[in-house]
Amino acid sequence: MSRLLPLAGRARRFGDDVNTDNIISSRRKRETIDPAKLCAYLFEDVEPGFASSLQSGDMLVAGRNFGCGSAMEVAVSAVLGAGIRAVVAKSFSRTYLRNALNNGLLAICADTEGIEEGETIELSEAGDGEAGAVQLRTSSGRLLSCDPLPPFMQAMLEAGGLVAYLQRRGGFAEPGQRAIPLSKESS
Repeated sequence: MSRLLPLAGRARRFGDDVNTDNIISSRRKRETIDPAKLCAYLFEDVEPGFASSLQSGDMLVAGRNFGCGSAMEVAVSAVLGAGIRAVVAKSFSRTYLRNALNNGLLAICADTEGIEEGETIELSEAGDGEAGAVQLRTSSGRLLSCDPLPPFMQAMLEAGGLVAYLQRRGGFAEPGQRAIPLSKESS
């Protein structure tokens, strides 16, 4: 995960059950699906001015069930368009987690209790030797273990998401194995 980590920046704090419509209103995707334009509306109905307050390196930190609601992919692409590279939450909805990984957004599960808005946090590889192990350090000195990322997810994220992964490898495969071709014509 050397390409992905370390990451350091401000925690931008949200609570439990952050709905995809909270992240980016579904009405906005009627106007455009361009992440460079959608990012200006990030969390506009929850915290007006949030998008304009972002700084380089900011990471979203939330409680349980981040990204619940509809499965709209723009809820991930708008986050990426705003320059946010990682979301740390106690848990993610299945569809948001899948959309995040498919699009190259690092989605990390950890106990986020006690992480404050604006606190500096750092994600890095854990030194315990476990493949995919991630740790989170807070500016108050707390060191939190995060759920490890399986090797396939690491490879997909390092490639920049699912499409880039498939283009690079020509199909699906575990790292070190022969890729399954995308079509009969590619074999």
